[in-house]
Amino acid sequence: MSNSNSKPNVKPIFLLADSQVLFWQGKQGLFMDRIRKLMEEDKPDGPYKAAYIGASNSDKPEYYDIFLAAMNQVGITDDECQMIRSKRTRKKDYKFLEEADLVLLAGGDIEKGWNIIKEKFQQQVVDRYYNGAVIIGISAGAIQLGMRGWKEGEPVLDSLFETFQLVPAVIDVHKEESDWVDLHVVVKHLGSYNRGFGIPAGGAAAYHPDWSFEAIRHHLVEFSYVKEDHDKTEFKRSMIIPPESQYPEISEKGDDTLNSNVK
Repeated sequence: MSNSNSKPNVKPIFLLADSQVLFWQGKQGLFMDRIRKLMEEDKPDGPYKAAYIGASNSDKPEYYDIFLAAMNQVGITDDECQMIRSKRTRKKDYKFLEEADLVLLAGGDIEKGWNIIKEKFQQQVVDRYYNGAVIIGISAGAIQLGMRGWKEGEPVLDSLFETFQLVPAVIDVHKEESDWVDLHVVVKHLGSYNRGFGIPAGGAAAYHPDWSFEAIRHHLVEFSYVKEDHDKTEFKRSMIIPPESQYPEISEKGDDTLNSNVK
């Protein structure tokens, strides 16, 4: 834990629908440049430790390779990265995670990944967040950082479970603009003072320490309760638009897309 004489420099949590944003460049440069600058606030000269938790995808090496490629863009070498194994986890995995400057929770199966994380890594991730590490969740990892997860393929209200709750909202990813049915149902079920954010494919959100949410690359869909008068609240859907500084650099061909199959 942090020294009692200093206040931890808590960073934003980044919630990505998929891996596209890891390789995206907007008007202010690469998204990963922003991540590197956040780490430099505490360690200007490095070196850095970047931990990858692939519990939700059974530690598939091809997804770890995507993580390495994203880190390499900003000078974080393979030697500064480590997969934290979900099976046969080693002492050096735990030690690396406890010292990590960045922790990425990968996509895959929400429930399967959460059960492993809850058993093995939950407290370490929470500790790293409050001690200034950058936390990134992709797909299932983004959902796990929010208030609730659910079992895919089953009625959502029959399979809800609590997750990290580091982000005070329900998170959902990937859906088409008009389709956020699960998110709508969960937030409405949880009742007043709850809200949810849908992150479209290729987009991301930043949750800041002041409790605000920022849209990255694409808009966010927000479901929330709005007080209309002293006795009534109304359930509403709205949008959060990225700031102009987050607008993408459009290529000469007008194409700002990346391979949407990246997990």
